[in-house]
Amino acid sequence: GRKKSFAVTVSDSQRTELLRWLRSTTVAAGRARRARLILLLDEGRTYAEAAQTVGLTLRNARKWALRFVQHGLTGLHDQPGRGRQPVFSPRGCTPSGQDGVRTTG
Repeated sequence: GRKKSFAVTVSDSQRTELLRWLRSTTVAAGRARRARLILLLDEGRTYAEAAQTVGLTLRNARKWALRFVQHGLTGLHDQPGRGRQPVFSPRGCTPSGQDGVRTTG
């Protein structure tokens, strides 16, 4: 297999937090998946094995592992601004450029 360009090592406090994320019912599924990936890599699994186990592509597994190595646990959080932007204004007014709900008839 491919040689690892960086090693994933997890401290005891980080392991405790990652395991808490896995057991939690309120943590986002993506973050729990990333926690499991990091724990598998720390056990000595290859990127391919760990990625397949948690359901990620090899490329994404390497990306999350690198973010963990560089930023620790905060690297496993989703970055702000991800996802679709809201269609309606949070203040309840009509968004600019739209007339609101259109009805036919």
